[in-house]
Amino acid sequence: MASQEDVTQMASLLLGLTQPDTDTIRQAESALKPILKDPRSVPALFEIIKGQGVHADSVRHVASILLRKRVVSHYSKFESSQQVEFKKELLQVLASEIERPVRGGVVGIVAQLAKQESTSWEELWQFVAAAAGDANGAARELAFWVLQETTETVGLHLQEQYSNMRDTLFAKGLQDGDPAVQKAAVKALGQLMSFLASEPDVQIFLGQLPLMLQVSVARLQQDEDEETVATVLDVLYDLAYSPSIGPDQLKDMVQFSLLCLQNTNMDVTTRDSAALVIATLAEAKPKTFGKEEALVAGVLEALFTLIENSPESAAGALLESNPAWKEDEEEDDEDYKDTPTETSMAQGTLDMLACELPKKYIFNPSMSRCMSRLSNAQNAAARKAGIACLGVIAEGCSEPMREHLPDLMPHVLKAAGDGDAQVRECACFALGQISEHCQPEILGYASQILPIVFQLLDDTTMSVQATSCYVLEMFCERLEPDAVRPLLDSLVRKLAGMLEVSTKRAVQEMAVAALAATAVAAEAEFTPYIAGTATLMNKLMALQEERLYSLRGRALECMGHMAIAVGKQAFRPYFTATMQCACEGLATESTDLHEFAYAVFANLAKVMGEEFAPVLPELVPHLVKVIGANEGTMEKAADENNQFNTLDDSDDEDDENGGYVLHVRTALLEAKKGAITAIGEMAAHTGSAFVPYLEQVMEVLSEAGRTHWHPLIKCEVGEALPSMVVPSVAAYHGGEVAWEKGDANPNPLNQHTAAITTAVLAELMELMNDEDKETVGKACEGIQSVIELVGPHALSGVATEVLKSTHELLVRKAPCQQVDDAYEQGSGANGEADEDDDHEAMMTAVCDLVGGLARVMGPHFNQYLNDFLPGILSYAKSSRPVSDRSMAMGCVSEVAQEVDVSDYWESQYKPAILQGLADPDDNVKRNAAFGCGVCCEKLGEKLVNDYPVLLQALSPLFSIQNMNNESSAACRDNAVAALSRMIMALPSHVPLAQVLLPLLQALPLQTDMTENETVYTCLLGLLQMNQPELLANSEHLKRVFLEATSETSKVAPEIKEKLKLAAESMGWA
Repeated sequence: MASQEDVTQMASLLLGLTQPDTDTIRQAESALKPILKDPRSVPALFEIIKGQGVHADSVRHVASILLRKRVVSHYSKFESSQQVEFKKELLQVLASEIERPVRGGVVGIVAQLAKQESTSWEELWQFVAAAAGDANGAARELAFWVLQETTETVGLHLQEQYSNMRDTLFAKGLQDGDPAVQKAAVKALGQLMSFLASEPDVQIFLGQLPLMLQVSVARLQQDEDEETVATVLDVLYDLAYSPSIGPDQLKDMVQFSLLCLQNTNMDVTTRDSAALVIATLAEAKPKTFGKEEALVAGVLEALFTLIENSPESAAGALLESNPAWKEDEEEDDEDYKDTPTETSMAQGTLDMLACELPKKYIFNPSMSRCMSRLSNAQNAAARKAGIACLGVIAEGCSEPMREHLPDLMPHVLKAAGDGDAQVRECACFALGQISEHCQPEILGYASQILPIVFQLLDDTTMSVQATSCYVLEMFCERLEPDAVRPLLDSLVRKLAGMLEVSTKRAVQEMAVAALAATAVAAEAEFTPYIAGTATLMNKLMALQEERLYSLRGRALECMGHMAIAVGKQAFRPYFTATMQCACEGLATESTDLHEFAYAVFANLAKVMGEEFAPVLPELVPHLVKVIGANEGTMEKAADENNQFNTLDDSDDEDDENGGYVLHVRTALLEAKKGAITAIGEMAAHTGSAFVPYLEQVMEVLSEAGRTHWHPLIKCEVGEALPSMVVPSVAAYHGGEVAWEKGDANPNPLNQHTAAITTAVLAELMELMNDEDKETVGKACEGIQSVIELVGPHALSGVATEVLKSTHELLVRKAPCQQVDDAYEQGSGANGEADEDDDHEAMMTAVCDLVGGLARVMGPHFNQYLNDFLPGILSYAKSSRPVSDRSMAMGCVSEVAQEVDVSDYWESQYKPAILQGLADPDDNVKRNAAFGCGVCCEKLGEKLVNDYPVLLQALSPLFSIQNMNNESSAACRDNAVAALSRMIMALPSHVPLAQVLLPLLQALPLQTDMTENETVYTCLLGLLQMNQPELLANSEHLKRVFLEATSETSKVAPEIKEKLKLAAESMGWA
């Protein structure tokens, strides 16, 4: 019992907290802080709460808030009898309080005490049960209010009561005739389901989900109760990753969310939450979601319709992601608001569906909707939606889209010339996305795309100009000089003109990025333009206004790309000024400029090589500091009621955590990534000069790789680590380790090189067991790089672990694969690639590592073939995606090139190669042809009986005509090489009279120049033997030799010389 003096003093101070005057509030807070640390404050506050009619309701409300904040820290100091009495009175107050704000505060106090008492406060749960059955609606609502606030206690301690709570409380509450009770029941049940989402017990309550959704829809229709809908959407988001969610629940969740997304009367933030639920379910349950064909169709139609009916630009996804464009918009439009729009919500959801759902379920229904709308000549809005959505799905559906480019590109190119500006803008967006994600196939359309884009740079619509620059940037990154040459001069002048004329910073930035990409494509042919472009960039690099730092950074980035294009000699005059500008950027507080500077350091180290070494003493310590820095800070967590936070108990001595949360500065995260990239390139290219820094660099890279929580950083560490071995090899081995396949003795490694190799591999193997797939892929690439650089001795002591981890990845037993499968029922159960799985880039790295292990271990790898081959070939099944089939064929072919696979020819290799040669895809056929040739070359006489069937399977590949398609051309090239290997291995078993003419007609090779040596060695051998069937085709042979020895030929010089000598001996010179 509090003294009247304490109560009076406390009430007076609480009254001060309710005043509209800031100084009065601060004075009251200052006076209250020491008082609240005294246990006597608890009874004083409680007396005020009980004082209905004595104290103002506002004062009682404040008292309830403060008691909730302070009760836990003082409760244990009371005698047990006092605790019992306090709890008893608390429930009495809860039952009798009529003021809703005060009642809410008391509910909060009850919840805090429930955490302390857990199951021992039986009276509380009896109170809840009685209130839930009360005839008074307010009492029933109160029951669920208490359950909502005590969710944590219920979730942790009342598991045995779950079934009873479901049947006697929640089931009745959801069907209560009082809307307020229904709403409270939805919130209480929803919060409990969210809390239990990752636990098996959530299954007990999932049967109530359909009813909960029905109540929410009814409340929205009858009372426009959007708050309940928002609450339910939060619950659905939390449930998305629950392993207990099956097909039925997923359908209900998606349909409810879609209903909300389409409701134009709802607040845009609520609709955005609905879009997020759909996207998250696609990410969490891609196979379950994808198999619901009607559901996918309904979602797609709704998304396409939203984009079609919205007046906004559907290319906005690109522009809105550009901070400079958004700032330009804010300057031009005072009413501009950075809030979700129907288009942005629809595009974001469609992007997630395309990226996450298996392509067999999402590609065709998406593509059919794109095409049908693009064909609508009368409706520009439909065409806008069609071309925009084509761009949106390009990333996620890149593999099937690459196969269908011949069907798609006429529509895209036509849309680029549409009479409607929004359609043209979206066509640019789509072209950019396709250029970025459909490499290299899209490069075959260079002669059609570049002139169109060049014309669009003059478009009267600013956003079309901007997106045209984006297309150039994406398209030119991998373009060959021959393709860009016809438009090079015009492009440079046009982009430079845009830079000087445009007043929009976003357009200027995109023009600079396009200029940089053009330089990379032109390579040395950009040299005549470097002086003029550098002059333009120097002006931009001198910008001092903080709002223009991103443009300054783009100019710096452009200088780095020009260096890559023109090389060390041509760039040397600009090196010092560029480095100076980059270092000046580090002196600012702009993380953007820091990030651009690190990218330039990486590129210039790559270009200048050992000439970059003099700046290492200044840069390496800075980069080490950045990599080791903590980009997160602990900040005080906001109180859920966001009231009187200065009066909580966070500064009390007995408080353990103080209610702090980690706040991550994303910009610093990106800067750290850039610093790791830069330090990796410096190690890779500055030679022995980097050796003194290896110890400190390895220390921070190891720390970042092992302890950092973000995959972005771990991936970058995985990519940088192999470069740490390079300086040691440069210093102690003259830049190259002489090693023999399979031979680990004697050890060729210097002590320093052996030590750094061991350290690097230890870190990479740690990353190989990470839960993030991209990180694992980088680790596999890194291990392959290291063992191929230093040879078999690198595997001493670690071979077993590397092989074990690699095999686990092949059979889907690695941690990163188990994490994925855990969220979806029945996924990955058999340890093989699921028929619904799409190709994963990580698995390409895994298969490449298998090839690297075979290359380095040689015959020592044979003992592992029985385990490895089934895992690899599971990806070669006809039901797997093209990339998987191609990857698997390439992998087993590389293995056959390095080790003896004769024991596996009949059972595994022969069936796989024959299946691959009959595959509908040219990339698969190409790798199968390579495998066929390699096996014949290595196994010789053992395959004599199989020559007829292999030759018959190879024959159709010589009829491939589409030489403009890189894959098709490469397929025929590999067929020629395979036939050449078969001839050299067993010439007497090849019907030369039948095969030599098709072979000669398929020459010269179109794309795979690595096979020139094989092909011409075969022909030169036959010529030396005076093979009559070859001489009978002397005119074709003459053409082949003359083309191969011409100035424009891409045949290697040493082979050319042999061919010239042979041609002279034949009188063809």
